[in-house]
Amino acid sequence: MQSKWFLALPLTVLAAGACLTTTAAASQASAPVTAAVRPSALPPGYQLVTLPNANVPNFQRRTLYCPGSKKVLGGGAEARGNRAILVGSFPTDDGRGWIGIGRQDGYNDVGISVFAICAD
Repeated sequence: MQSKWFLALPLTVLAAGACLTTTAAASQASAPVTAAVRPSALPPGYQLVTLPNANVPNFQRRTLYCPGSKKVLGGGAEARGNRAILVGSFPTDDGRGWIGIGRQDGYNDVGISVFAICAD
């Protein structure tokens, strides 16, 4: 009896989402699209910075800092290798960079790449 309740709730949510999507698509079909990203919409000093892939011991942090006095707006990391797992991807405490941490099952090291979106 309890399994029917768990199945019914997700199906109800999916059905409601399908109705909203259909309604939104129908209303957008008649309205012209006017929003567009303009280069002037980017923050001053916008720069994408990357720390290329390098093998490091499992769970060792790889840290990428924004150049000069720029601050990090966002970022990410990628774990590369057979059975590689990204363990963490987060900003530095001072808000000037991004950190990536990973591990690789069955190996002592893992390839980690780090990316940061920086601006003035």
